[in-house]
Amino acid sequence: MASCVILGWTFAGEVEPVFARSTAGWEDPRKDAPRVDLSDEALCELVASKDDDAFAVLVERYRERSYRLAWSMLGDAEAARDVSQEAFLRLFEVAGRFDGRSRFSTWFHRIVVNLSIDHRRRERWWWKLSRRRPPEDPGDETELERQISDSAGPEERAASREVLLRVREVIDRLPPQQRAALVLQLEEDLPTREIAAALGCTESTARVHLHRALTTLKRAFRGA
Repeated sequence: MASCVILGWTFAGEVEPVFARSTAGWEDPRKDAPRVDLSDEALCELVASKDDDAFAVLVERYRERSYRLAWSMLGDAEAARDVSQEAFLRLFEVAGRFDGRSRFSTWFHRIVVNLSIDHRRRERWWWKLSRRRPPEDPGDETELERQISDSAGPEERAASREVLLRVREVIDRLPPQQRAALVLQLEEDLPTREIAAALGCTESTARVHLHRALTTLKRAFRGA
């Protein structure tokens, strides 16, 4: 089976032929510019032309963010890594569909969210049998958990983690769109407009998803 290693990740399957495509005969005024100096949007345009260097820069920029988002959606380290890798493969394949009407980050968030939702649907039988596991290592912590670890004492951290585990259980039971909207706001600090773009819905619908998710959380803790 062919494989290709990009920044420590091994992509298996039909990847090598894709990355080996020649760009001979194609000229771009930015071809001599350092890829790290280009915007995400400019890099995506180059990736659409199968520019491996531009793709590597986007992987480096979004690797942690994509994993963190997938982890927040799935609560499982291995599944989050799989989804994150699949998101970058999807990016390489469909970069030409990015039309620039939104920021690249918003467009890429939508890819990760959709793949996470699809993964949950495919593995629904497993999620019904298992509970969300606590982080296995510091790299699996969410932004909220990192803030608690950095700022609180041992007793406060223990109490806060108990609350977070309960929050995760409630979030895990939310409908996919509500869960995605809440994660994008809490983890990525996105405004409603960008959440709507990432979910492919209107801003009013995104606000409804957020309102219902937060209402569910409040009810869960009010009844505790």
